[in-house]
This record gives sequence, structure tokens and C-alpha cells, in this order.
Amino acid sequence: MSSTRLRVPAAAIFGAAIAFGSHAWAQGYPGKPVRMLVATSAGSNPDTVARVLASGLAKSFGQQVVIDNRAGAGGNIGAELAARAPADGYTIFLAHTNHSVNATLYKKLTYDIMKDFAPITLVALSPFVASVHPSMPAKTLQDLIRLAKARPGDITYASAGSGSGTFFSAEYFKGLAKVNMLHVPYKGGGPALAAVLSGEVSVYFSPIATGLSHFRNGRLRPLAVTSKQRLPQLPDLPPIADLLPGYEVVAWAGLLVPENTPGEIVATIHKAALSVLNAPDTRKTLEGLGYIVVTSEPKETSVYIAGEIGKYGKIIRQIGLPQQ
Repeated sequence: MSSTRLRVPAAAIFGAAIAFGSHAWAQGYPGKPVRMLVATSAGSNPDTVARVLASGLAKSFGQQVVIDNRAGAGGNIGAELAARAPADGYTIFLAHTNHSVNATLYKKLTYDIMKDFAPITLVALSPFVASVHPSMPAKTLQDLIRLAKARPGDITYASAGSGSGTFFSAEYFKGLAKVNMLHVPYKGGGPALAAVLSGEVSVYFSPIATGLSHFRNGRLRPLAVTSKQRLPQLPDLPPIADLLPGYEVVAWAGLLVPENTPGEIVATIHKAALSVLNAPDTRKTLEGLGYIVVTSEPKETSVYIAGEIGKYGKIIRQIGLPQQ
């Protein structure tokens, strides 16, 4: 009895082995603690979202999810570290508004937010609140504009760094209102908030989540919101767009992983993240802080970020923000 051998190219055998190994590896994911890299300081807007999400993911994964804050350069330091991390699912990156702004604002970046990452899902949207230290005589946005025009370059505003959402909100406002305020950058949202609370600087376009308690206890005076609609948490505050038509800045946060992360692992993280974000307790927590909880498919996430890059690039050029 004769037999016929089936000849299979070595490359095909190798490819099948790699595919099988990747699938088996993904089935055991995660087998150790996962790092969630956040490109801002502790206490900042993205950090607040990250900690709520990390807590839920830790329960879903059955593994610790460790927050790693890497602030600096408007989010570029953290983004570069995340882009260069091993593509094994053990580094998850919480990207945010800065990274869509930085694509235009910086002449040279060592990473590409669209090419060096695989998208997972959007997580949350958040407006900012134009606010001042209580020692400032401005009671309304109109007051602030009049004061800034009367004292050009004398009034200071804090930001979480050049290119951050807090910086962009203020610079966009300056351009449309035709006022000149002095920029004082800090290494993250936490230090920027502390500076305006202490009176070291006068103005801060605060993320609603980190500023809400200070608005309520009187340590910061809110003047207007950066969204086009009023917010349920601060219903008496008008949108800046009511006075400056066309103005809108809403921060976003989303999960990414380094490019070439195995598809099975991307799918595992995506499923876990959506489960956490759709849980009633997570939504209650984030919405209570002023966030709008959102989820998306990976492709939708990529399209959204690309759209934000295009939008901010156009506005940056229109108002003449200098490249860094």
C-alpha cells in the first residue's frame, strides 16, 4: 500500500505556529499586572478618568491595573513611552485631547498618534470651564474680556503645558476675544489647578471634573463653559459660544495600545473596557464628575481621533498659534 505525503511549505508551518502561539497567548491574557500609562500628572482630568477605568478593568481582568503617570511636553513624553512599549497588551495608553492638538502644534514628534498605536475605544468626553481666582474682579466672561483688554499681557492664565487641552481652550478664547493674557505653563493639570487655587495665577480653563468641587466651595469662580450647550452640573453657566460664536472645545479620552499588539488581545481589552464603561456604577461615577461616557469600536476610535487632528489643525492655523 502506497502513501502520498502532503508537502507543506516551511513558511506556512512557521506562520501557523505563530498564529497558534498568538491565540494561545491571548487566551491567557492578562497573566500579570497591566500598566495604564497616562501622559499627565496625578489629579488631572485624564488621570481622573484613568483611575475610574483602571479600577473596573482590574476586576474584569483579575489582575492589578497600575497607573503610570508620565507628564511633560504637553503629553508627548507619555505618548512616546507608550508608542515604544512592547506590543503585548501589558501597556495600555490613555490618550487624550493633547495628542490630537500636538499633531499640528509640534514641528517634530517622535511618535505618530495615528500610526504608532492600535485603537481600542473612546472612553469619555469632557468640557472645560473658564474660571478665575476669587480675588479677580471678573464676575462674568464679559468682565474678564474687558479686564484683559484694559490690562493686555498683565493677566496670567495657567495650563497643563503647551498643547494641552487647558492651553488650547485659553488660546482659542484669546484669539476669538482678541485679548492678550500671559501663559504660565505647568507640568500637568494638578499643578496648574493648584496654582490658580493659591492665587499664583488668575485664570484657568479647568476640566469640569477636577474643578467642580472648587466651584461649589467658592475656591474658584466659574464664568462660562466651553461646550456649545449648558451643563447639568453647572446649569447657570452660559457657553462661551453665546458670546464668541463658533467657540467649542471638548476634551476626549480614549484607550490605545502600541501598534502590532495581537488582534486577540485588542479584542479582549476592548470587550473588558466596554463592559466597565457600560456598567451603571461606572457611568454614575464619571457622569457625576461631569464626564460624558462614550464607547466606540476600534475603527470608529481611529476616525474620531483623525477628525480631531483635522479640526484642531485648522483652528490652530486660523488663530495663528506658533508651532513648538
